[in-house]
Amino acid sequence: MTFLLASLRERRSTFVGAFVALCLGAALFTMSALILLSGGAGVPERYAAAPVVVHSGAADPATFLEAAPFAPADTERLARRLGALPGVRAAVPDRSFAAQALDGGRPVGEQRPGDRLGRGWSSAALAPYRLVSGRAPRQADEVVVDRSLGFATGRRITLLTASGPGAFTVSGTVGGPGYYVTDARAAQLAGGVRVIALRLDDPHPDPGTVAAVASAAGRAVDGTGRVLHGEEREALAAGADEEVRWIGGQVVTAMTALSAFVTVFVVSSAFAFTVARRRREFGLLRTVGASPRQVRRAVYGEGLAIGAVASGAGVLIGTLGAPGFGAVLVGTGFQPRGFAVEARPWVSALSFVVGVAVAFAGVWAASRRASRIGPMEALREAAVDDRPLPPVRRAIGLLCVALGVGAAIASAAVEPGDMITTALLTAAGLITGVALLMPALVPPLARLATRPLARRRGATGMLVRAWLLTAVRRTASTVAPVLATVAFTVLITANTETTAQAYERREAAAVRAEGTVVPDGTPGLTDAEVRRIDGSAILPTLIHGGPGRSPLKAIGVEPGPYAEVHGPVETVHGDLAAVSEPGTMAVSRSGLAALGASAGGAVPVTFEDGSTASLRIVAVVEDRHLPYGALLSRALVREHDPSALTSAVHRTGAPRAVSGGREISVEEYAGLADAEEDRLIRVFTVLLVAVSAGYTGIAVVSTSLMSTADRAGDLRVLRRSGASSRQLLGALAVETVLVVLIGTVTGMLAALPSLLGIRAGLSGTLGVAVPLVVPWAPVGVAVGATLLLALAATLLPARRVMRG
Repeated sequence: MTFLLASLRERRSTFVGAFVALCLGAALFTMSALILLSGGAGVPERYAAAPVVVHSGAADPATFLEAAPFAPADTERLARRLGALPGVRAAVPDRSFAAQALDGGRPVGEQRPGDRLGRGWSSAALAPYRLVSGRAPRQADEVVVDRSLGFATGRRITLLTASGPGAFTVSGTVGGPGYYVTDARAAQLAGGVRVIALRLDDPHPDPGTVAAVASAAGRAVDGTGRVLHGEEREALAAGADEEVRWIGGQVVTAMTALSAFVTVFVVSSAFAFTVARRRREFGLLRTVGASPRQVRRAVYGEGLAIGAVASGAGVLIGTLGAPGFGAVLVGTGFQPRGFAVEARPWVSALSFVVGVAVAFAGVWAASRRASRIGPMEALREAAVDDRPLPPVRRAIGLLCVALGVGAAIASAAVEPGDMITTALLTAAGLITGVALLMPALVPPLARLATRPLARRRGATGMLVRAWLLTAVRRTASTVAPVLATVAFTVLITANTETTAQAYERREAAAVRAEGTVVPDGTPGLTDAEVRRIDGSAILPTLIHGGPGRSPLKAIGVEPGPYAEVHGPVETVHGDLAAVSEPGTMAVSRSGLAALGASAGGAVPVTFEDGSTASLRIVAVVEDRHLPYGALLSRALVREHDPSALTSAVHRTGAPRAVSGGREISVEEYAGLADAEEDRLIRVFTVLLVAVSAGYTGIAVVSTSLMSTADRAGDLRVLRRSGASSRQLLGALAVETVLVVLIGTVTGMLAALPSLLGIRAGLSGTLGVAVPLVVPWAPVGVAVGATLLLALAATLLPARRVMRG
């Protein structure tokens, strides 16, 4: 113990990098675990005053699409039976539809695609939203609006719905979002009902009363729907919110996994360098009788001591910082609004254990290497480190490289959704393998890098070359974090941009039109506006197969204009033109599998109004030619989804001014179609680059500081031998630049196989030529920042040493 404390005090500057990395790793793990284990955004506000609800079914966990609505007959039957239960004041079928007011021809309040803010007046009480002024709507052309819109009672406004603009009179205002019409008008404008909410006689019921009503409701529905009460009502959150939570979970998980990998990388690099510096010390310990086991335990003790203190500090930081991190995720769109982090003491305890385990993993290899140092090392005077690479390390390094190359090859064959995983596996394998083999790679790379210096006369070139070649492990330990920084930056940023370019090219190549009209601040384009545009309109909807089948995204189109715009669509079976026949549809290959149907056969399909019909599959299309599960006639979709809004019109005729819409190029639409997803991916990219570059930046500073401290004696000798401070600092600067150059080149080469595999996979999957896009700006920033950190961590301590 005395030796351990003395060792830590003497080398506290040596272990700063490992301490900081472990502290940040424990903090990030704690925050991530708390966020992943926290609940959702709570009960949606629009059902806050409905203690018990009956839901048609949960959103599909694989697609995050809503379950099928109740059948129309079931809606009326359940509403009557539930409304007659003891303690129930009213059973309210919650009907929603797309609605947005116009003011001076411009939409009021920007809405997202898919927003349905229109409801029947009975639904206002479920929030509850109370009248602020005026009265409830009584006529079909009356509406109650949110007071924040600024419309006075009695004013005539234009309200956009799926069918087009209509004139309404504002009969009142409420203190919450939405447009509320009569229940009868809502039934005409809305599709099916997924939620029947119960208002109780007691406005503030106790838990026992709520449970009793829920039990009675369960008997009344008799398996037709799910009865939810209390916190169970969180399941009423929109599928889009659940998808956001899933994406956020993936982001946090990836950050944590990357953090764990880089933490082990930093800690192992720091301790490997430390062991290399202390060979004579460990040799002396062996000389005075220390056994290999005792040496190994000494190194473990140092690592675990640092791990315990760093993990404790990190857990404290993570626990206190989790709410703030959760707020950042909400602000960037990776968690839904209303999300809050829940405290869990056992998570902090687990994080501490994981932090210590990571420290143990980081010092494992270093402790084994230290235990193999023999007593004769105490007699070594030369600082030349030209020992051959141990066979075990060489074998493990080659195996990691082989695994990385194998993962890169697999990237060309896996599904697009799995490419990120294989890309990270490729990077982890190649970075680890190259780092392990770096002592063998440094001599040839150093000779190549210093060849221009060797041709010039002067002491600087000779000194730099000697430093690089006579301290191979020191050079390798400094190159490794630079390699990791560049490799992760190139991989993550290039993967993001290459994938985005691939999908944009696919979308642009698939459409032949003069331009594309898209919504402008509205949730979609109305039928009235679509009829004014010559081209192919896309009317999105959902269809539902039989029990246990996932919902499918479908579109309603006119087959003729659709084929004209999208060119001859290759079908695996049948003819796309046959979709114009009644009771038919076309599906993609994946859609056919999701429905559990066969080409040419008929399959029962439930629509958004809750009705069910049998549709015959007249065509099957390759997935890359039909990015939707199914394709139906526009008339069929409109018949069964009265609230559906057109998402885009590919214009082939003369341009037209469109209310609530704007025209963009086909290429811009290709990028706009996934704009929100691309934004999230780019934010995700920044977070991953920040995590990887931040950690490896710590390693760069740590190894540079240790490297300078390791040759403090050499610098003093050279200074007393006549070398000026300027010459020595210049030589150190040149050496640092060359080390960063070697790390940059090897990092780019380590990332290249993964990127080539991703490009090949995307080209094969999408059927278009995919360019390899490397955004050099962030790569340049990462390299420049790494170089500045390395220079500062090398030159500032060296200057202080030479002055001493």
